[in-house]
Amino acid sequence: MQYLKTSIIANFLLLTICGNLFSQQQEPKSTVAKNVTVIELNGNGYQRGLEHGKLLKTEIAEVYKKWKDDIAKDSGQDADSIIHKFYRSTNFEPAIKKWTPEIYDEVKGIAESSGQSFKDVYCFQLVDEFWVYLDELSNKENHHCSGIGVGATKNSPAYIAQNLDIESFRNGYQVLLHVAANKAEPEQYILSCAGLIALNGVNSKSIGLTLNTLMQLKASTDGLPVSYIIRGVLAKNDAQSAISFLKTIKHASGQNYILGAVDKVYDFEASANKVERYIPDASNPSLVYHTNHPIINDDVKPWHAENLKKVLSGENKDNNSLVRFLAVQSRMNTNATSQTADRIKATLRSKDNEESPVCKTYDETKSGFTFSSVLFTLGKKPSIQLTNGSPDQSEYVLHSFHSIK
Repeated sequence: MQYLKTSIIANFLLLTICGNLFSQQQEPKSTVAKNVTVIELNGNGYQRGLEHGKLLKTEIAEVYKKWKDDIAKDSGQDADSIIHKFYRSTNFEPAIKKWTPEIYDEVKGIAESSGQSFKDVYCFQLVDEFWVYLDELSNKENHHCSGIGVGATKNSPAYIAQNLDIESFRNGYQVLLHVAANKAEPEQYILSCAGLIALNGVNSKSIGLTLNTLMQLKASTDGLPVSYIIRGVLAKNDAQSAISFLKTIKHASGQNYILGAVDKVYDFEASANKVERYIPDASNPSLVYHTNHPIINDDVKPWHAENLKKVLSGENKDNNSLVRFLAVQSRMNTNATSQTADRIKATLRSKDNEESPVCKTYDETKSGFTFSSVLFTLGKKPSIQLTNGSPDQSEYVLHSFHSIK
């Protein structure tokens, strides 16, 4: 990408300017352990969906109503009408049925046992794709996830981690899906929201996936949606299959994926037309991090091209995604030979910039927050640690795999 060289120069200059400011910030301290609800899912896709919908029927009804209220408030239009127009404007189902048929059946099961319409449950899965639809209408950039990946060393396992930032109406509906192994798929832990199939996750084969929206990249109305991509990756038993899946499928929306596989980490910027691997520092490929602007993938929507040039050149130095990127870069590149779980957690708790913090505390008057912060430990004993809400207000709680002794 032609912007990359100027991006690196600008990032270096801005990092130098901001370094002293970052070092002066005190770490926010979390003091409360708030468990995320765990639901156990067994059987085939349809059976898992039935159990999900039955166990969380009340929560699903509540969050779907809040979802529609949020759509109506933002659009000034009837939510059901907007959802119907969105549904009619896309054709994701052939890709879903081709690549993840079991998960399509899971969505059917959720609809049947929760009492919600299939259209509503189907569209609720399409979090990023709905944002793409809104972007086509109003061209807004309003996404705030931050991700980190660290490869294994002789002294520590590999990690991938993320602050998952989404709409405020989802607060209180955090859920951890614990999917039992079957003949085709390994055991899985999946961060999600009531009535939703996935936001990120890790499996017992030590394959984990986190993601950040890259709204500037071109999307597709007939690609595979993000939530199904997550489940497709987590169904794999080895790194080669997971990477091949990410590179082979047609992507419905622009995303950055951090894939962890046993002892290695990979970062891929994916658009409708290409998937590009991104390595922040070629001399240290075992450290990756990303926020919400593409750096290496040039498959950009025309209406975002000019602003992206300004972000990558450093001209738009107050851009939220760039500010967070530099904060993560500063913290993770300091003493880069010693990357620990505590360092990653401190980075995810950080608020080095008041207007654009990595950690976004819930505020009912604002539009988004850190729904959960996750740390996936990989290697021989993979696990997930996650918070209920932002990590400055909730401790990380550990969950281990039952199939690993």
